[in-house]
Amino acid sequence: MRYFFLLVLITGFNSFAQQPAPPVYPKNYFRNPLGIAPSLAGNFGELRPNHYHMGLDFKTNRAENLPVYAAADGYIARVKIEPFGFGRAIYINHPNGYTTLYAHLNAFYPALEEYIKQEQYKRESWSVSLEIPPGMFTVKKGDFIANSGNSGGSQGPHLHFEIRNTSTEVNLNPMLFGLPIPDKVPPAIQRLAIYDRNQGIYEQTPKIIAVKKTAAGYTTVPAVITVNSNKVSFAVTSYDTHSGSSNLNGIYQGILYEDGKEVIRFTMDNIGYETTRYMNAHIDYKTKAGGGPYLQHLSQPAGYANSIYQPGTGNGVIELTGQTARNIKIETKDADGNTATLQFTLQYKPAPAGNKNLPGEMFYPGMLNVGQGSDDGDFYMTEKALYDSVRVNYVRAVSLHPAVVSAVHTIGNTGTPVQEGLIVRIRPRSGLTDDQLSRIVMQRFAGAKKQVVKPQWQQGWAMAKFRDFGSFQLVIDDTPPEIIPVGFKDSADLSKATRIMVTVKDNLDEFKNFRAELDGKWLRFTNDKGRNFIYIFDEQCAPGQHQLTLSVTDEAGNITTRMFTFSR
Repeated sequence: MRYFFLLVLITGFNSFAQQPAPPVYPKNYFRNPLGIAPSLAGNFGELRPNHYHMGLDFKTNRAENLPVYAAADGYIARVKIEPFGFGRAIYINHPNGYTTLYAHLNAFYPALEEYIKQEQYKRESWSVSLEIPPGMFTVKKGDFIANSGNSGGSQGPHLHFEIRNTSTEVNLNPMLFGLPIPDKVPPAIQRLAIYDRNQGIYEQTPKIIAVKKTAAGYTTVPAVITVNSNKVSFAVTSYDTHSGSSNLNGIYQGILYEDGKEVIRFTMDNIGYETTRYMNAHIDYKTKAGGGPYLQHLSQPAGYANSIYQPGTGNGVIELTGQTARNIKIETKDADGNTATLQFTLQYKPAPAGNKNLPGEMFYPGMLNVGQGSDDGDFYMTEKALYDSVRVNYVRAVSLHPAVVSAVHTIGNTGTPVQEGLIVRIRPRSGLTDDQLSRIVMQRFAGAKKQVVKPQWQQGWAMAKFRDFGSFQLVIDDTPPEIIPVGFKDSADLSKATRIMVTVKDNLDEFKNFRAELDGKWLRFTNDKGRNFIYIFDEQCAPGQHQLTLSVTDEAGNITTRMFTFSR
């Protein structure tokens, strides 16, 4: 417990820190990376599932293959290709210490495209992350570098654009660099949420207060809010647009004032990918997971490391005593300084404390927490797992499914977020053969969502790491994946075809290590969005008879291999 109290002491000490000076970034150094008038489908810090959006999404008029241009002089330092995430991406280092990133691309410009293809064949991998020597591909501001697309985790054609600090790789808000995106529209505030901070954030349902817009700004309905708790905090639903756009994008800042003094603020800038999952600490995760709106906290959770919050007079928790009313003001701002203001009066009316006998063992952020499981199942959580104190319940049940070889262990509530480090240990039933043990995977499920992980073994226990609560069990998977040809069959004449496509299916929806060989040599199949595997005919496949060998491995280690002959 002393580590928890030390964390609280440190948090309290930091609450009196001075607000940092706003960043000064070079203006007009970077150009619009497209050749059309800029319009945003998403901005920096926008709230996305399990992460902050880390750049700007430029609209491409719902089309692909628009030319993409270098935003400034520099050199291409890195290229990444992956089935999800960025898809196809280019990183350009600039002499002023910044890096720009361009993602969800289709084709790179020809010289770069050819270099990447050679490297893929050298590494025998379509998915690559290539560091490129500084002098190999230099660019000038405005040089054509790629065609826009819809690759990777993109849900529609657009260009994802980022600006990073080259030395730290921390992402910066591109809207602070003077890009030509006019914005005279202030954010909108839709609702206010109030929390009783004598309870954990995830062990309550907040009090939702309606707001209305007036000539003077926003006010609550009613204007005077009475609370029965002597410790409260707030969250708001707020969004921003920019001039000429109807997209509901994220806000840049949220600031809380009590009786005219700034209590705390958050700022969407200086966020690294290693901390982007902390978005789950910034929002009311339980409300969102239950189908509710995004609510952005105006208080800093104890377990939010390297946070976006800057304390003023406190950490965002308002302590109330006596009957004195408090004047509360909340501002939300965009990167151009346009501001929405919500004002209301807070009145404290003490009420008898209710008795809540919630199930589970109390776990704390900043501590190694060991759960009290059962003889065949237990769990623990690392110091970085939790954002706030919470009771974690454990329930053991018996499974009747023939492939399940353990009890079902339900840990925690899926409405409680986990940053990292939920370690689950399960002992399988006795009497299994070595071959059966080698085919075991640990499966997590919560509703329709399922995930399987190949566990590590330690003295008869299967052990695996997860980032979400749920139900966990051990499953024997002895069913190999399927390789399904699409539009062709063995001994086909493909002389008029432009490509070969196959689909891979697995009974547990987890497969890896797809490999294709043409006449005994590795062949490059793409796998955008993790769907179909596609080879587009090129110089690797000359006219004549060929043998195509495809193999795929699932998470349990089952392997399927299929061979096809065809002619060109």
